[in-house]
Amino acid sequence: MEIKLTLNGRSLTASIGADTLLIDLVRDHGCYSVKRGCETANCGLCTVLLDGTPVLSCSVLAARVAGRHVQTLEGLQEEAADFVGFIADQGAEQCGFCNPGFVMNTIALLRENHDPTDDEIRAYLAGNLCRCSGYEGQLRGIRAYLDSRKEARA
Repeated sequence: MEIKLTLNGRSLTASIGADTLLIDLVRDHGCYSVKRGCETANCGLCTVLLDGTPVLSCSVLAARVAGRHVQTLEGLQEEAADFVGFIADQGAEQCGFCNPGFVMNTIALLRENHDPTDDEIRAYLAGNLCRCSGYEGQLRGIRAYLDSRKEARA
């Protein structure tokens, strides 16, 4: 079957099987930030934005994204560059494997809520599995980024 979609701002026509998962489609088109982890929609490593909403690409059939907009970290480098340094400064990317999923969810959170509380940040990032850092580094990094934005506006 053939589908048309927008991937990272570019029109794409892809030939897929009926059982092709979105994770396989985006990786086949060079989006290697989308990682295969648990394959059971539990770890967040495969997070992409589908029409601006974070989804787990390991649990979405590629056929369901026909006519829609899919964004991966490759298409959001400028937006991500603003805050990934803050996460790194907190030692929250020890191995870095979970980082793309955290970044994708943080982008979605900050688009939706420009000044989230710590509890709102934790709730938004709850679906991301990190075995190295215990999540507090990511929270501190996001909080430091938000605080720096407030200072810049003042």
